[in-house]
Amino acid sequence: MRSTLNAKDQQRRPQGTPYRRPQRDPVRVLAFEALRAVDERDAYANLVLPGLLRAAEREAAGKGREFDRRDAALATELVYGTLRHQGTYDAVLAACVDRPLREVDPPVLDVLALGAHQLLATRIPPHAAVSATVDLARVVLGEGRARFVNAVLRRVAAQDLAGWLEQVAPPYEEDAERHLAVVHSHPRWVVSALWDALGGGRAGIEDLLAADNERPEVTLVARPGRATAAEVAASLPEGTTEPGRWSPYAVRLAEGGDPAAVEAVKEGRAGVQDEGSQLVAAALAAVPVEGRDERWLDGCAGPGGKAALLAGLAAGRGATLVAAEKQPHRARLVARSLAGNPGPYQVVVADGTHPAWTPGSFDRVLVDVPCTGLGALRRRPEARWRRREEDVKGFGPLQRGLLTEAVRAVRVGGVVGYATCSPHPAETRAVVDDVLAQHLGVELLDARPFFPGVPALGPGPDVQLWPHLHGTDAMYLALLRRTA
Repeated sequence: MRSTLNAKDQQRRPQGTPYRRPQRDPVRVLAFEALRAVDERDAYANLVLPGLLRAAEREAAGKGREFDRRDAALATELVYGTLRHQGTYDAVLAACVDRPLREVDPPVLDVLALGAHQLLATRIPPHAAVSATVDLARVVLGEGRARFVNAVLRRVAAQDLAGWLEQVAPPYEEDAERHLAVVHSHPRWVVSALWDALGGGRAGIEDLLAADNERPEVTLVARPGRATAAEVAASLPEGTTEPGRWSPYAVRLAEGGDPAAVEAVKEGRAGVQDEGSQLVAAALAAVPVEGRDERWLDGCAGPGGKAALLAGLAAGRGATLVAAEKQPHRARLVARSLAGNPGPYQVVVADGTHPAWTPGSFDRVLVDVPCTGLGALRRRPEARWRRREEDVKGFGPLQRGLLTEAVRAVRVGGVVGYATCSPHPAETRAVVDDVLAQHLGVELLDARPFFPGVPALGPGPDVQLWPHLHGTDAMYLALLRRTA
């Protein structure tokens, strides 16, 4: 991410230049503050933005003004749009600035990127986009830097996005990965990894990268035993929801729907959960096991979404879920998600690589392991710029350790689900293959039959979901049965 601001004195206005008091636009100031939090504190936009929006609403109310849904929607678009397309905008800005971008103060780059997004990817008229961004620069950067912002954005405004891409992206035939990286705003190593995972030609990878830059739907999960999808949908105004595409527990909110305002979410009977995550949990629960089916384990339960769905499914069969989470603060989130579950459950603070349970204790085990998160770039666009290629190797030992202990935790005849929100081959099938090679008495099952109605699941036996094919995060699942 970008470094912190270098201290500089503000430049003075040239003598005789008329002064216009800058207009403080709360929407653009909020967007700037969100980008600074992402850059300076490694914050995630989806966590920092709601608090900033609530603060803006309170500030506006205190001044007798209104910060309405349109303001919130514009602020959200500015933040997420700028983060998603940062790579493209950096390439454009590099062509408009007379020095390397690394020598430009990071807050100035954030203002420039906000302006570039308005100019190149919104319907805001160019003159208004430039004027509003220069006013923002005057408020948050000072007059001298505002003149620099004005000069750069006037150069950006000289062409539309298509014209800039033709100039700053190399031809596909000369450097395919670099072309895709610039046009679709992904680091080159991510393009390479996703292309390897997806296979095929140009069309598929372009569709996937484009899907990563689309705003994801807000999807709710009705928690079994507490609510059904039909009940959650019926509690909301007509026309504001759609059923899930694949999951029987899913309810999709219309664009702009606020899940925090849904009574079922407030009461814990429903939660916010991508449909891919729902499918992974439901698939593990659907695998037949012979004999006892009384104890289930979620070995990486934080923050609790899959655990809540599994707990409801377990309760419906008279089974108990043990939800284990290494970090105490995340374990508290799990406990909050499970509160009100109709059947018995237990939340424990435990490290899945050094388990606190006896081997062979469970009938079903899910490990949704820590990973690079490359499957959720729609929701966390800043992750693509924060992750590095070497991070993939860093997660490998932990992922293998968690899956190995999950296999040991399940009884003979029981089933293990290995899940990750990354399609990177080194985090998916490579981990499973390495654990299978340890000869722990486990076999790989065909997971595809446990995703009923879901198309394009590939050759199996594991399942990789994709944003452009399934409208979900790129969740991966391998199912293993203990045989000895």
